[in-house]
Amino acid sequence: MSVPPVVYSGEGLSKSKRPGLGELIRKRPEIITLFLLITICIVVGVVNPAFLQASTLIDIGRASVVMGLFALGVLIILAAGGIDVSFTAIAAFTMYSMTLLVQSRLPDLPIAVILIMATVGGALLGVINGLLVHHLKVASLIVTIGTQYLFRGFLLSFIGTVWIMQLPPQMGAFGRRQLLQFESANGAVTTLPVYFLVLPVAAIITWWILNRTLMGRAIFAVGGNSDIASRLGYSLRTVQIFMFGYAGALAGLAGIIHVCANRQANPFDLVGTEINVIAAVVLGGARITGGTGTVFGTMLGVLLIVVINSVLVLVGIPSTWQRLVVGAFILLAAAFFVTRQRRK
Repeated sequence: MSVPPVVYSGEGLSKSKRPGLGELIRKRPEIITLFLLITICIVVGVVNPAFLQASTLIDIGRASVVMGLFALGVLIILAAGGIDVSFTAIAAFTMYSMTLLVQSRLPDLPIAVILIMATVGGALLGVINGLLVHHLKVASLIVTIGTQYLFRGFLLSFIGTVWIMQLPPQMGAFGRRQLLQFESANGAVTTLPVYFLVLPVAAIITWWILNRTLMGRAIFAVGGNSDIASRLGYSLRTVQIFMFGYAGALAGLAGIIHVCANRQANPFDLVGTEINVIAAVVLGGARITGGTGTVFGTMLGVLLIVVINSVLVLVGIPSTWQRLVVGAFILLAAAFFVTRQRRK
């Protein structure tokens, strides 16, 4: 006897059929990150009302740009079951080389072309990662540790080690260009720079790739089970080259924005920020084992890390304690996701 299909409507669901909070959290782990972010902001805002002023929120937005671009690239790679720790080396290589090139050879190059060239340069370095991962058949963590040292070593050995304190005028002007300006009651002026717009644009593009393209499906399929994905017809080589190239492109873009924002090019910059970025993506709901992750969750994870660091600086906590707090959050996130997986 055939059983007719059961159709549920939103209002007609009984209590037993409605998804509970636990099930909702298991499906959307970024809810926990959102809850933590809101809770921290409320508590700190009550203790120190200055935290919720527009100037502080603008500072948080400005500080999220470079980390957010890094995190979007890491999200793509984690979703496919890989891991990359070379993105800061790619950013440093690209930003310093590009600044030196513009300063010494192409002083009249428009800022739009500089941004595009930095993005393409980062993508090419990322493609090197993808090719090595595919052809060497080695874990991406091992490969990117090697290329991290390779890229930084080449930069410091053959390109330069001297800080560039005087940027080309177009790069300095781009870093100072204002999107909006806010003046507080005490007369202090805070500005949100134009380069902030790069982050939401990159987030939208990344969301579209992951959710509206065949490549996005391939990335999640490879992250779920690469052998099955290969049998289904997905090209592992294409996926690996694309995801590392895309992450490299975002790293190159983040690097040049970092230079313009800080108005100096330091080849030793960005060392050690890899853990914060990976932590942001993991706190946003992506699993190290692959197959999961959302752009919304990643942005929440970035905001959470930036807010935590801002709060600790605001109350005068030393940087060593900042690492302790971030490490604790990583462990809590890992425990939560392991528990969630066992319940499934």
